[in-house]
Amino acid sequence: MRVHLLGRTLPCWLLLTFALLIQSAPSVASGKESGEKPPEPPEITWKNWNSDLFTEAKAGNRYVLLDLYAKWCHWCHFMEERTYAHPVIRGLVQKHYIAVKADQDANPDLASRYGDWGWPATIVFDPDGNEVAKFQGFLRPSAMAQILDTVANHPDQVPQLKPEPAIARSTSVYLSKAQRQQMLKLMDETYDAEHAGWGRRLKFLQPDVLEFALGQAERGDKRTAKKLEATLDAALALMDPVWGGVYQYSHKRDWSAPHFEKIIWSQSQTIRIYTRAHALFGKAEYLDAAQRVYTYLITHLQSPEGAFYASQDADIDAKLLGIDFYGLNAQERIELGRMPPIDKSLYARENGWAISGLLTLYKATDDKAVLGSAIKAAEWIVEHRMMPDGGFRHGENDRGGPYLSDSLDMARAMLDLYMATGEGRWLLLSAQTGDFISRNFKHDTAGFVTTKAPIAKSGAFLKPYLNIEENSRLARYANLLHRTLGKKRFHDMADHAMRYLTSEAITSRRRFLLGVVLADEEIAIEPAHIMVVGAKSDERAKQLHTAALKLPLAYRRIDWWDPAKGPMLNADIEYPPLDEPAAFACANQICSLPVSDPAKLAGTVRKIMRQRVSQRPSQ
Repeated sequence: MRVHLLGRTLPCWLLLTFALLIQSAPSVASGKESGEKPPEPPEITWKNWNSDLFTEAKAGNRYVLLDLYAKWCHWCHFMEERTYAHPVIRGLVQKHYIAVKADQDANPDLASRYGDWGWPATIVFDPDGNEVAKFQGFLRPSAMAQILDTVANHPDQVPQLKPEPAIARSTSVYLSKAQRQQMLKLMDETYDAEHAGWGRRLKFLQPDVLEFALGQAERGDKRTAKKLEATLDAALALMDPVWGGVYQYSHKRDWSAPHFEKIIWSQSQTIRIYTRAHALFGKAEYLDAAQRVYTYLITHLQSPEGAFYASQDADIDAKLLGIDFYGLNAQERIELGRMPPIDKSLYARENGWAISGLLTLYKATDDKAVLGSAIKAAEWIVEHRMMPDGGFRHGENDRGGPYLSDSLDMARAMLDLYMATGEGRWLLLSAQTGDFISRNFKHDTAGFVTTKAPIAKSGAFLKPYLNIEENSRLARYANLLHRTLGKKRFHDMADHAMRYLTSEAITSRRRFLLGVVLADEEIAIEPAHIMVVGAKSDERAKQLHTAALKLPLAYRRIDWWDPAKGPMLNADIEYPPLDEPAAFACANQICSLPVSDPAKLAGTVRKIMRQRVSQRPSQ
């Protein structure tokens, strides 16, 4: 299996090189042999990832074999049942390797480092902790035998891995015109005109690509709008017609062959993208798709405490696969009495994704049940995963960490909650977590590392690792927090992330970097700013706030100030005393006249947005 991620299909040249070089690898073919059959080697004894792995490996002169899997992953199950169960593989592992198995959902540091290799990811390390080989997806026993034998017995024939580029600091916060054009050219080249969607093999909803396309379409780009609409129409084939929820991807270009895992990332991003698309195109089926994913979340992935579980498996077991189960109608599923298992881990990162996705739906629909679900999840995570210094743990018992993604995605969720509710406590909590991120994850050169504690203290892990997608999300979050709270330290956070993202070491890569483009666009200009002034108990103020939330603007700052509750958290503009609630649209420290009619707010905001001035230097 080859996994198509981030706009490119990662090559299997390394696997092919092994196959061509090694003619003496142990055979995995069945057949009769003369003499007595030797006893089969024992089943593989898997270890958990730990800080002493390479000390043990060096002492025993053994390689380390890492199987980085996901509980929901169809092909990970196949690796376990077909490849690692094979006696030849078991024998090679027993003789030469320390075998390590790690759940990527439970180990964000490993997942961030090796996410480009898809799941399962197979990583081989030498005894000193240096990466020897990396492979993506399902490996047949024959291929795995070649790899394990070559590494252990013919190390001189192992192709050298390309080293990671050094972390560099750009002289500019902004992308150059040439850098931006290069990124957009890749997006244009990889669009599948025949079947829709970006990418030519596996088909899935790619959030940053679709969000960028939404922004272009909202600005009147008809060509991009046509591609976007075709993609969203085609991707509806990934929806479970019975329970709701969205499958992760299709392994056929025409979207007709879904793999049936339902992970929280896909659910949250589908809600967000289809809700925005409904506002743009007015298609009822788009809003219906978002609402059916929400129904799936609260029916199947919401814990009794209100937080959200991590995922649902693609298959029930090796005998009853997703393709069979998800073909059943509602009654047949009930009568079967079994369903694909749910990973009931309650992670901060995954709940941050879910909360932000739900709030997008709430802002568009004013459905108080959706808001209630988001708040309930946030309150549980804050109580059970937030640390005293403002950061977030990942789960109940983390191996390492803390990890950047948990604090980052919960910080963004709390900023979204502030805008959705007008409650200042969420903004202050978000800022507290933002400060934690700055203290614990800031790299000296540029950008932010994925984990505070090193994964190991040898080999490849001596060099800090920065994840592009995490830094893109961080730049966007820190910029919006700076715009909302008015604190320069958060502007500096965004600047530090962007100087990593705009470096040539990052922008020269042939991969989708639309998250970087989105961050670049947002940092260059103020968000649309709407301030509601009025008592939180006043129905007229509530209606104005609801109207502000419903505006189809992705990049916006919404404040709600109740003068009776004390001073504004960010008093960047002074508002006059009023006899009735009103809303103001502001840009460049210039505000509109007060608007008391919710129906007139959208037009006022459009006019004032023309006052926004780009901070990007001329190029």
